[in-house]
Amino acid sequence: MPAFAHTLRRALPRLPSLSRLLAARLGLARSRARLATLDDHLLADIGLTREKALAEADRPVWDAPDHWIRR
Repeated sequence: MPAFAHTLRRALPRLPSLSRLLAARLGLARSRARLATLDDHLLADIGLTREKALAEADRPVWDAPDHWIRR
């Protein structure tokens, strides 16, 4: 877990579910940003086109199915 997530958990001790949700959404944003940087051959390996990868990377963090976010 990133250091900022630990700091966030200490700063919000009465709201642990909120801090977990925020950390999960930030993780999703990082994953989507990394997806946009993959080479075309790596995208092909996971069955995505460059256009689909960029479209996914452009989605906002709140636009994700609940089952994608670990709580």
